[in-house]
Amino acid sequence: MILSISDIKIKSKTLQNLKIISVYLAVTLVCIAVNKIYAIFGHGVSSEAMTWMFLYPLIGGILFFLMKEIMIPRINQDLGVRAFSNIYNAGIATLTVGSFLKGMMDIAGTSSPYVVFYFEIGWLCIVCSLISLIICKLIHKDSKGHKIT
Repeated sequence: MILSISDIKIKSKTLQNLKIISVYLAVTLVCIAVNKIYAIFGHGVSSEAMTWMFLYPLIGGILFFLMKEIMIPRINQDLGVRAFSNIYNAGIATLTVGSFLKGMMDIAGTSSPYVVFYFEIGWLCIVCSLISLIICKLIHKDSKGHKIT
């Protein structure tokens, strides 16, 4: 009975990761569409920041969560993983929005000293979330019930 309940919880966490991956896929496609639509109305001017903004949700979202699911699938059972996921997703969103704003400003022919904060805060969120994931992995109990130190 206990084994079947834990199997259900693991499948539920796997479905949660698949949901996250599908959301990142949708965001990636939206970023590509926004770039194409903005290019139509940009009077022939383009921006590298907007052209490549889809890479944040593609690499940082889809590929990262696939790798996490493959390499450490049972990490989703730990308590601190939800905090990791929230901070990490916020970091990817901040980088994507920062890239979009920089692209808009490049196309408009202007700049802002505040756009750099999007990238700094986004990368800071990602680094903090990865540190919290490593801490969760180190605290996670191994199969014998001993804490890994």
